[in-house]
Amino acid sequence: MSQKKILTTPIKSEDLEGIKAGDIVYLTGYIVTCRDVAHRRLIEQGLDLPVDINGGAIFHAGPIVKALSDNEFQMISIGPTTSMRMEKFEKEFIEQTGVKLIVGKGGMGPNTEEGCKKYKAIHVVFPAGCAVVAATQVEKIIDAKWRDLGMPETLWVCKVKELGPLIVSIDTEGNNLFENNKIIFNQRKEEVYQEIIPQVRFIK
Repeated sequence: MSQKKILTTPIKSEDLEGIKAGDIVYLTGYIVTCRDVAHRRLIEQGLDLPVDINGGAIFHAGPIVKALSDNEFQMISIGPTTSMRMEKFEKEFIEQTGVKLIVGKGGMGPNTEEGCKKYKAIHVVFPAGCAVVAATQVEKIIDAKWRDLGMPETLWVCKVKELGPLIVSIDTEGNNLFENNKIIFNQRKEEVYQEIIPQVRFIK
């Protein structure tokens, strides 16, 4: 059995060498929840992120957080949100922030492929439906930035231990697991389709 691959922040480009689309990795260190509005503030409004994520990780997620005090919080649930919503921003986001690991749900497209290849980052998916499990891998919420955006869009800075499993969707060569699988599945579908047609011609 191969050794468990754990990435630890800060992540360097060389740490991602040899990791391919379809591989499984885990994250230890720090991750920041960062979704739609934060991407728009950085790219469209030109605002600097209030947290340094160079060599770091972001999570496309809108968590449920319990406030224990003004500056102390407990992570209740942290499920990934659909990454494709950030597709049009992600290449510039990677370039401007130096982020190395992007966690989300579902695949991303050519813009993100190009960003990952050019700036040596990876996109990974956290299994859907495991939001409460993910919350148990958050050791502590260190900080909360842009709280004016509300709970889902706040930048929650989290300390995590072996967050995962994280399935590599796009690697540093721009290989895209979801797009590659579409080709394979469509080929299989066509083969089955051609096999079935002669058997159902009697159906009007």
